[in-house]
Amino acid sequence: MKASKPISFVLIGSVVISLIVLAVGFLAVQVGILSNFMDLVAVSLMLLPVSFITFFLLVRRYLSVRIQRIYQLIGDYTEMENESQVMLDDILSKVESKSEEWNREQTEEILRLKEQAQFRREFLGNVAHELKTPVFSIQGYILTLLDGGLEDENVNRKFLERASKATERMTHILEDLDQLTKMEVNTIELDKSTFDIVDLVRDLFEDLEIKANKNGIQLQFAKEYDPTFIHADRSKISQVFVNLLNNSIAYGNPGGTTTVSLNKVDDRIVIEVSDTGLGIDKEHIPRLFERFYRVEKSRNRHEGGSGLGLAIVKHIISNHGHTIRVKSKLGEGSTFTFSLDRGKV
Repeated sequence: MKASKPISFVLIGSVVISLIVLAVGFLAVQVGILSNFMDLVAVSLMLLPVSFITFFLLVRRYLSVRIQRIYQLIGDYTEMENESQVMLDDILSKVESKSEEWNREQTEEILRLKEQAQFRREFLGNVAHELKTPVFSIQGYILTLLDGGLEDENVNRKFLERASKATERMTHILEDLDQLTKMEVNTIELDKSTFDIVDLVRDLFEDLEIKANKNGIQLQFAKEYDPTFIHADRSKISQVFVNLLNNSIAYGNPGGTTTVSLNKVDDRIVIEVSDTGLGIDKEHIPRLFERFYRVEKSRNRHEGGSGLGLAIVKHIISNHGHTIRVKSKLGEGSTFTFSLDRGKV
């Protein structure tokens, strides 16, 4: 018998009691204790609804008390007040449904907490690793200077300059962390204005030209564009392009290209930054925008990046009300796509 039909148990129990009374009475008639069999049948039939109501109330009371305890355990106090209005047949199925829902929520919560714990461990490990390299460098330079290098003119200035660069790297990491934290809690206000994104990207191409030429990368537009206006925070969008272009230069193949394309779609400008570089394996793409996540742990330490660039890019675009996506194939390059609101001029 299914537990979702407790009324069946009540009915069966009532019928069984009535049959037992009828059987006992029949035996009593046979042995002469009772003389009127029809009276016995009438009493038995009258006992059936009495038994049913008694069983019904007892079972209902039994279930209600325990259901209230279940709801207290799962924290659903609103259901306790309405339980007296629920039909007996629905009580167990309702409790079963609520219990499954609660179990599912708790399982999801446990998984979420485990993921958060894992993320915290990775984050702390990554922060320690990122800061450890410049700290150890500074420590080494200072110890060398204290051990006599300070008096050596060929050593002291060079080591002080290296220590200064390591300090700048630490400062850059901490500033990026502070900026990213503020973005995640939405404490940074955007200073939106209408500006020409073609002009912005062209200026950034000029700023990064020396670095791109050193790595053998050509920065270019997909075609010649007329002035294209967007409404956004110019400095933040500039930061987005700088991060994406720097990554394409750092991981580009000599003789490769980084191409920026612009497309008007309704009230948005869809922007693509494509390169012909190393590409990204698909297993890394879901985590690509995490803080400090690196596709290859040792590949870009020498570049001096904080490991936070793509995480910052994601939050800047998100704070503008849009999302950024990436398509990539290992060995063939990557394409980052995002959109921004068109500006009215």
